[in-house]
Amino acid sequence: MKIFLTALVLLTCSITFLKTQTSTVEDDFEGNGTISSWFGDDCNINTDLNNPFQQGINTSEKVLEYHDTGGQYANVRFELTTNFELTSNNTFTLKVYLASNGLSGSQSNQVSLKLQDGTLNEPWSTQSEITKTVSLDQWQTVTFDFENDPYLNLDGNSPPPTQRSDFNRVVIQLNGENNDDQVLAYLDDFRYDGTVIVDPTYDNLVWSDEFEVNGPINSVNWFHQTQLPQGGNWYNGEVQHYTDRTDNSYVENGVLKIVAKKETFTDQDYTKAYTSARLNSKFAFTYGKVEIRAKMPTGIGTWPAIWMLGKNINEDGAYWENEGFGTTTWPACGEIDIMEHWGDNQNFVQSALHTPSSFGDTFNKGGQNIATVSSDFHTYTMVWTPEEIAFSVNGVVHYTYNPPIKNSDTWPFDADQYLLLNIAIQPSIFPSFSSSAMEVDYIRVYQESLSPVLPVALSHFSAKAEGRKTNLQWKTATETNSDYFQIEKLVDGSRFTSIGQVKSAGNSTSTQSYEMWDNAPATGINYYRLKQVDIDGTSSYSNTLTVSFDSDNSLTLVMWKALGQSIESTHYVANSGSYHLMVVDLTGRVVYVRKLELTEGLNEIAFDTPATGILMMTLSNKNQQLTTKVFKPN
Repeated sequence: MKIFLTALVLLTCSITFLKTQTSTVEDDFEGNGTISSWFGDDCNINTDLNNPFQQGINTSEKVLEYHDTGGQYANVRFELTTNFELTSNNTFTLKVYLASNGLSGSQSNQVSLKLQDGTLNEPWSTQSEITKTVSLDQWQTVTFDFENDPYLNLDGNSPPPTQRSDFNRVVIQLNGENNDDQVLAYLDDFRYDGTVIVDPTYDNLVWSDEFEVNGPINSVNWFHQTQLPQGGNWYNGEVQHYTDRTDNSYVENGVLKIVAKKETFTDQDYTKAYTSARLNSKFAFTYGKVEIRAKMPTGIGTWPAIWMLGKNINEDGAYWENEGFGTTTWPACGEIDIMEHWGDNQNFVQSALHTPSSFGDTFNKGGQNIATVSSDFHTYTMVWTPEEIAFSVNGVVHYTYNPPIKNSDTWPFDADQYLLLNIAIQPSIFPSFSSSAMEVDYIRVYQESLSPVLPVALSHFSAKAEGRKTNLQWKTATETNSDYFQIEKLVDGSRFTSIGQVKSAGNSTSTQSYEMWDNAPATGINYYRLKQVDIDGTSSYSNTLTVSFDSDNSLTLVMWKALGQSIESTHYVANSGSYHLMVVDLTGRVVYVRKLELTEGLNEIAFDTPATGILMMTLSNKNQQLTTKVFKPN
């Protein structure tokens, strides 16, 4: 079983997430800035130049060199991935040194700051500009106040800068444009007096299913939705029964297979000619990235989908309705279709949103053609932020939903959603259809790193099998007003409960180490998380860790991780002796082979391989073998 030491939170848990993050916009050119996209447009720049004039108001070590060698529109600029909000914060400052020995021509000695929309084909067409006079051969601070300074809108129909939110590019220009004069200048300490919203980075794996255990689907992760809607038929005129049989959904050789079949099947007093499966995830979340590697079925009339619904949907028989969360009708709950495919449009996949403002044949949709959609695996990705939802296949984005007005009609996507996988059968199914499967290699959900949520600075948290016990250790770098820690363990497949409590240091600026044992772990996968409680009673949770115990515990993977070129694993073996390690990629190519002498107990194994992506790691001896699917990022 693959063990992720990144955050894995399962079942009925809803993930906490960080509030919208903001960032300053500044650069001192000494490694302390937030601007990484400086660009010289027809202008030579050096962002790491030793300050040639350490004097006056600027004695810093490093500056930006601006060298216009005669470019007609020479400038230096940077661009953000989000926009400035100038309503309340509208001032930019910088230090500038204009060197007289680097000038030619008779242009006015001036510096201009222009705000542009970098998404336009002609970003300058709607710019706003402020120009200030500067003196030669001295450092001076120049301020550009877009509320109070005189400004120039290139497009006279543009509103005042303080009423706009479309600027994401800053252009700095010395001594004007439309000339071939030379300019040598130095810039430093650029600052904006406000902050901008930072696009979240979803790189923390919080939930996944790698489908590694052959047989029925993992009931810890998934629920079979089989109950027919009122009237005895599924929506959209679909003609199938959904079942919980392994005939229609199972795992084989590391792949989930959802199988649509032509067969007579009676359930709930209704007889239908086709069967399939519809899975609900026992996991819901708000904001993040979903990544699915999948292969579509074939057959006119098949309708596979990878999608999401609001956890609050009041749909009879759905998992979260059964759990008591069903309070809202469709489409008010919101629907996110990550991927839909229709057998009568074989090479096309689509993504769509259903909201009260547009649903059913929604106009909020987009797609692309994938020639091998049913013969090869492809990676379907959805990135959901507080501002937009973007869809891609193999890294190619085909649709982004970002309504300018976000309310309950257009944006019910500010609450938990859960995943669904299914193949529906349309009335247009060909009579010759017999069966076809949607195959899923993995599903992964990423969110922002959870570590900033903890009130203490948690520097280490590990869970390892030692014999038939689990050893849990954690360390804190600092603690402020911390009261105690609890280790919680998942029980009954649905809830976490405390298995022990440790008093914390309270307030500390030095490393503190803690340890706890689970003396009775269950056979199979055990899930642990660390709860930290403050003196005032507020609490936070760490990432969730897993430890696996086989039934005979003779050969067990405790953990693995990929670091750069290396893969490291910890295996428990009951018998000392010779073992064989082999790693292959998805094409079957052997990328690493090694003979190992392992001793009874825990064994650390590390090796380097340039191979990336999904790899199959097999450890074996003459009596048994253990194969694990691992993922090594590029």
